[in-house]
Amino acid sequence: MSSEKINRRNFLRNTATVAAGLAIAGTANCTGLSEIPAAKNKLPRWKGFNLLDLFSPTPPRNPDSGRTTEDDLKWMEDWGFDFVRIPMAYPRYLSFDRSRDIMKDEVLSFDQKVLEEIDNLIFMANKHNLHVSLNLHRGPGYCINAGFHEPFNLWKDREAQDAFYAHWSMWAERYKDISPEKLSFDLLNEPAYIEDMNDQFAQKGPVPGDIYRKVAAGASEAIWKYNRKRLIVADGNSGGSNVIPELTDLNIAQSCRAYYPHYVSHYQASWVWKNPADAPTPVWPGIIDGKQFGRAQLEEFYKPWIELVEKGVGVHCGEGGCYNLTPHNVFLAWFGDILDILTPHNIGYALWNFRGDFGILDSRRNDIEYTDWYGHKLDSKLLELLKKY
Repeated sequence: MSSEKINRRNFLRNTATVAAGLAIAGTANCTGLSEIPAAKNKLPRWKGFNLLDLFSPTPPRNPDSGRTTEDDLKWMEDWGFDFVRIPMAYPRYLSFDRSRDIMKDEVLSFDQKVLEEIDNLIFMANKHNLHVSLNLHRGPGYCINAGFHEPFNLWKDREAQDAFYAHWSMWAERYKDISPEKLSFDLLNEPAYIEDMNDQFAQKGPVPGDIYRKVAAGASEAIWKYNRKRLIVADGNSGGSNVIPELTDLNIAQSCRAYYPHYVSHYQASWVWKNPADAPTPVWPGIIDGKQFGRAQLEEFYKPWIELVEKGVGVHCGEGGCYNLTPHNVFLAWFGDILDILTPHNIGYALWNFRGDFGILDSRRNDIEYTDWYGHKLDSKLLELLKKY
């Protein structure tokens, strides 16, 4: 299927429809898309995938490498999904000399060509009835992963915070006429306090609540200047794991993760384990590294998030899944428990990712039989599990 060319002006004008019946982070009453009546989540129970087109700070040598196609989006729609999250590394849509580290005065050098590519991706997703969550996976001065040299620290440096607000101001103005029903903003992926932003294995901890509040409030005001109804989401503290009580009065939804425990989700992942060969073999349920894990531990982990829903704060699970070295049967049993816990509370999810090592397509596993799917390898058992919820 050919990808439809987009006239950006028409796109932005035509998508300026009013969202009827959608609650935008507390500005209106809302029910989720699930038929389960038990929860009062202010967010719809969106279900979908993360798209990694803009995930890397460095453009691929082949411009079409890893690019989401219209076929991808059509399949999502056909399978019953309604949500995509686009995690972006801010350097990806900047223009600067990539032969050296970026300088502070270059972090607002927006590349209009790349911005138009993002326009097109949002347009295509909306065309296939997929809500888009635009996320800064790497914002000026912060990323949960190293690999790109940051010139400052978002949690400590005013220059970084001003740049962060400026990025969200740009996106808010650019998409001010797109309905909140079609587009939301997820401020920053998996915040954690890191002293050295350029050390992958530096010690991580929670961002102090007052600092997180300051940064989230500053970005939100920059966004709401252009559209007061724009839904804003803040990822949980400590890398997405913990609710953020300091934000509950700010009219901002919160996003949890489906990676607990990392023994299961990131088995032998090189960016998590200094020595991947030392990672203990995951089982589910059972004992891993001398600790008991099973549904009871998951219920305890998600208890604060469920309580947050009950307090009237919208909650969504913005990422979750398993690296392809985790045994497939362990992955499915573990992820099934997570979805079974979240669903009664109308907490939706976005699998990390669609195509790739965590994905539903082309995950390069050695322990399953794939279904041939238009030149791709489809994990049919995973698809069956996701569609169940």
